[in-house]
Amino acid sequence: MTAAPLPKPDWIRVPFPSGDTWKRVADTVKKYRLHTVCDEAQCPNKGECWGAGTATFMILGDVCTRSCRFCAVKSERQGVPPDAAEGESIARAAAELSLKYVVLTSVDRDDLPLRGAEHFAACITAIKGRLSETKVEVLIPDYTQGEIACILEAGPDVIAHNVETVRSLQEVRDCRASFDKSLATLMAARKPFLPGFPGAPIPVVKSSLLLGLGETENEVFQTMDELRAAGVDILVMGQYLQPTRRQIPVVEYISPERFSAYARAARERGFVSVVASPFARTSYHAFEAAAAAGQPGAYAD
Repeated sequence: MTAAPLPKPDWIRVPFPSGDTWKRVADTVKKYRLHTVCDEAQCPNKGECWGAGTATFMILGDVCTRSCRFCAVKSERQGVPPDAAEGESIARAAAELSLKYVVLTSVDRDDLPLRGAEHFAACITAIKGRLSETKVEVLIPDYTQGEIACILEAGPDVIAHNVETVRSLQEVRDCRASFDKSLATLMAARKPFLPGFPGAPIPVVKSSLLLGLGETENEVFQTMDELRAAGVDILVMGQYLQPTRRQIPVVEYISPERFSAYARAARERGFVSVVASPFARTSYHAFEAAAAAGQPGAYAD
């Protein structure tokens, strides 16, 4: 017999999308036939972010080749063919929306050469080619050092990759993922230079944790320590919310006060920017978090 879902506390209330800005973002995304993680992953911040004129574009299609137990994105053995014009379409949409900060994420594409890393690089290049002053953040799969090289060459301003949860709960991810693989990706993003590109800038590195999956406080602190040791600059912590009954249930709702305590602990460990609140997700307040990355402890939600 399936246990009844935990009742949602008062602080878990998602506002309905509204306003002219929200509609403008929705219309632009539809116009250029783009995908957003806001829609595909049923993000609780869609109303707030779109209402503020921001969105996270999801590239490489809307079908993932992995099947994580907490994620609502569609999963199949093979995804759709990549759209070679996708980067240019995103660049045009970003220009139309006057975006100064663009976030790109993707589904996992284990069925593609370099698992789609070259497509990420092409999208970064297209955006920066059209909008030279716009900052670009990428939330990437667990790319290896060889796969991530072309992305580093394209010059993103922030590279994010999520460990998702503590070591003991990694089984909620697809069996091809692991905490150590994710750490390796984050450390590869810190590589100070590329062969032939000695002047390539070092991007800010970011990772996120979903809380409420059954982790202990000590496990959260241990994860913080490992992420800092891997060179992570920005840490995001948010409440896991079960998207549909097909995904794993919430084990615990973390109070806003505990999120504040975790944020203090993260700042004490040296993270230069921390975003921690029930609705926080990797790209939530991404611009503010990146802007604060040069000012240790300056941003904590």
